[in-house]
Amino acid sequence: MSTTAIKENKMGVMPVGKLLVNMALPMIISMLVQALYNVVDSIYVSRISESAVTALSLAFPVQNMQIGFAVGIGVGVNALLSKSLGERNQEAANQAAGNGIILMLIVTAAFMLFGVFGVRPYYEMQSSVTETVEGGIAYTRICCLFVMGSFLQILSERLLQSTGRTVLTMVTQGTGAIVNIILDPVFIFGWFGLPAMGVAGAAVATVIGQWVGAFLGLYFNEKHNPEVQFGRRYAIPDGKIIKAILTVGIPSVIMNGIGSVMNFGMNQILQGFTETATSVFGIYFKLQSFFFMPLFGINGATISIIAFNYGARKPERIIKTLKLATGTALALMVTGLVAFQLIPDVLLGLFNPSDTFLEIGRVCLRTISWCFPVAAVSIALGACFQALGNGMYSTITSLARQMFVLLPVAYLMSLSGNVNLVWLSYPIAEVVSGAITLFFFLRIYRQKIKPLFTN
Repeated sequence: MSTTAIKENKMGVMPVGKLLVNMALPMIISMLVQALYNVVDSIYVSRISESAVTALSLAFPVQNMQIGFAVGIGVGVNALLSKSLGERNQEAANQAAGNGIILMLIVTAAFMLFGVFGVRPYYEMQSSVTETVEGGIAYTRICCLFVMGSFLQILSERLLQSTGRTVLTMVTQGTGAIVNIILDPVFIFGWFGLPAMGVAGAAVATVIGQWVGAFLGLYFNEKHNPEVQFGRRYAIPDGKIIKAILTVGIPSVIMNGIGSVMNFGMNQILQGFTETATSVFGIYFKLQSFFFMPLFGINGATISIIAFNYGARKPERIIKTLKLATGTALALMVTGLVAFQLIPDVLLGLFNPSDTFLEIGRVCLRTISWCFPVAAVSIALGACFQALGNGMYSTITSLARQMFVLLPVAYLMSLSGNVNLVWLSYPIAEVVSGAITLFFFLRIYRQKIKPLFTN
């Protein structure tokens, strides 16, 4: 290897298979730890009451929206920074990071205001059970008022990821998750002389874990990420850079926003049956995160690799990355399908279920999981949309999946009076969005990837 190649960023020269493992594996591990603490959270809370589980289920749309904004801005910064590094434009990379911090601060202020003024109306429109409402308000308000930790953690991890330092992202995310898992029972049940805080204790443990991850992420970027430099001059708002970040990032925000609306809508539909159905839906999301979160880890690595190699004009590496990512994603989600089909009772048994909960949950897991393989291919191919600046394609497919198909079908199924039929809306919606994703992928391949082979 030449001296020039040695100095190249590894995303442009390392064998693609090794690179994808190198970048994605730490992210997958950290995502699995993240999924674990989400599940542990609910396992502890389920020991309080089923209403406490419902409170966390109803909080999910708000938390999903928080993550959506953080990840959306992070993905936008990530894609712009990776592309700038591929083009050897250090100044643009630094400005991308600085303007990303500005955007995070703006969104943080908005969620803090919601935490003060919006949380009570949000819960009161969804439930009339006092324990559910008051527990949910306490939990969600704490998560909103201290949301800065989550935003800083996600942005710092995206900066590390964009330069290929995914082992460090594993450390930040894993440490934050482990802190959360350790502190959950301490604050929920009042160990070591502390007062038992119930559902609010789960929120306290969560935000402490996020802030620990944030401080670690900022430290690692400052000390171990020389390809990104921070400075006051890079944090001056630049309309062109902010537009570039938002062009890629807004679709991610919208996709998560759509997910929040979908979850809110599904909760409303399921509340028409029983609060138990709503609790089951929340637990399903906790369990499916063991498979979807690693899938998003693969996706995040794929976006960085494709964006870098698009900037470096290396189409062969783009195609090979897509093939490997799609195959890995498919294997992961088939594993999820098998688990949900064969051992639903074991999975649901973690959450202290009633007989009714177990009966509804068993059908929920087995029905929804049939969409996992299609989702794997759609998400893997969809990485191209964001990496190559066509984030609107991701928005359209997400709208088709969760708004134009899933919610209407779920509502129509609910009219039957049989909650088990509502779960069929997921496989139906995924097939439709999969077809749309394939159409857009073929289009972006012809327009942006294929021409690179002739240049």
